[in-house]
Amino acid sequence: MLIDEVLENLKKEISPLEYKRYIKQIRYNEKLSKSNYLVFEAPNTLIANWVKTKYSEKIANIYELKTGIKPEIAIKKREKRNQNQSLQKETTSFSPPKAKSTILNPSYTFDSFVVGSSNQYAFTAAKSVAEKPGVIYNPVFIYGPTGLGKTHLLQAIGNYVMPQGLKVIYTTIEQFMNDFTYNLRNQTMDRFREKYRICDVLLIDDIQFLSNKIQTQEEFFHTFNELYSNKKQIVLTADKPPKKIAGLEERLQSRFEWGLIADIHPPELETKIAIIKKKCELDGIYLNNDVINYIAANMGDNIREIESAIINLNAYASLMHQEITLEFAKNVMKEQIKEQKKNIQLQDIINIIAKELNVKASDIKSKKRSKNIVEARRIGIYLARTLTHNSMPTLAAYFGMKDHTAVSHNMKKINEIINSDENFKIKVEELKNKILSR
Repeated sequence: MLIDEVLENLKKEISPLEYKRYIKQIRYNEKLSKSNYLVFEAPNTLIANWVKTKYSEKIANIYELKTGIKPEIAIKKREKRNQNQSLQKETTSFSPPKAKSTILNPSYTFDSFVVGSSNQYAFTAAKSVAEKPGVIYNPVFIYGPTGLGKTHLLQAIGNYVMPQGLKVIYTTIEQFMNDFTYNLRNQTMDRFREKYRICDVLLIDDIQFLSNKIQTQEEFFHTFNELYSNKKQIVLTADKPPKKIAGLEERLQSRFEWGLIADIHPPELETKIAIIKKKCELDGIYLNNDVINYIAANMGDNIREIESAIINLNAYASLMHQEITLEFAKNVMKEQIKEQKKNIQLQDIINIIAKELNVKASDIKSKKRSKNIVEARRIGIYLARTLTHNSMPTLAAYFGMKDHTAVSHNMKKINEIINSDENFKIKVEELKNKILSR
C-alpha cells in the first residue's frame, strides 16, 4: 500500500523513538482520503496536534516524491463511530475545529515528571494550579537553572487542562516578543491581543529575556493585567527569581511576586537515578544499574543533557548491535564526561568535599576522628590521589599524616568500601564529577 511505503520512508528520516512514540500511533483513513487529501487518525488530541505540527510536512513531501501530487495532511482524533453512519456524515463531522491551544509536547505530563526533594515544591505548585486554574495561586513563578524541568512542568499544566476544554497558550518570551514586533509592524495588534489575552491559561517560558525590552514589557504588563483581572491562570518560568532579573520594570516585578514563587534546585543523586530509570521506562531502553549509576554520578545536573545522553547511547548501541555494558557506556560517553586531571588543586578537592558533605574544610586535614570527618578525609585522600599527579608522600604531608604508608592504607580501605557499598561508591563518583566540572 502506498501509504505504508510513505511511512516506511518517514521512518528512515526520524529517530526510532519518535516513530514508535508518535507515527505508530496514527492510522490512515482510506475512506476519507483522496489523492490530494490524506486523513490520519490519532488516539488522542495531543498526539494528533504533535504529529500535525512535526511530521505532516515530511509526509506530504514523501508522498509528492512518489506520486507527483503534494497533498494536504489532516490529523484527527480517532472517534468511535456508529456503524450505521454514512460516509457523508463522517466527512462532514471531520471538519477540523479552529485550534484552541498552542502545541504542547504530549510526553510532558505530571506522571512522567520524577519528583524529589529538589523539585517537590515546584511540582506541587504546578499540579495545584492545573487542578484549579486561576483559583489557588496566580501567578505562579517557577525559577531555577537550565535543564532541571521547568519547561516540563509548564507544559504538564497545559496538557492537564487542555482536555477540560480550556484554551492554553504556551510560548517562550522570545516568541512573545517576535509576535509583538511582527504585529506592531503590520498594524495587526488586535490579532496579537486576541491570541494572548483571550485564553484561559498563559504559560510563558524564560521570562528573564524580557529584561530591558521596554516596549514589550509595556505590552506584557497590560496582557498580565487583563488575564489576572479575569481570573485566568498565568505561569511563568525564569532562571532566577523576579527580584534578581535586571532590567525588569518594578511594576512587573511586583506582579510576578503577587502569587506563588517556587524554585527548582539541581537534583540530588537519588533523584537523578530515578529520572534515568523513568526515561528508560518511557522509551523502552534497558540499562543495568552500573550504567545508570555511572551516568547519574558523572553527567552533571542538567536533566536535558542526561536524557540526551541516554538516547544517544541507546542509538549507538542499536546501530553497532552492541549490548550496553558499563565499559561500552564509558567509551561512548567519554567526550561528554571530560575527566581532566590538569589544573585540579588539592584545595579545590577539599573545598568541594567539605561543602557537599557539610563539614569544615579545616577539619578534613585535622586529627579529628568523628565518623563524618573520617569519611570526608578518606574520600579527600582517595580523590586527590585519583584526580591529581601528586605522589603519596606529598599527599601525606598535605593531610598531616605520618608518611606515605598511611596514604596507602587509606587507599586500600576506601577501595574495600567502594567495592562493598554501592551507595558509597555512587557518592564518591558524584563528588568526583563535581570536582571535574567545577
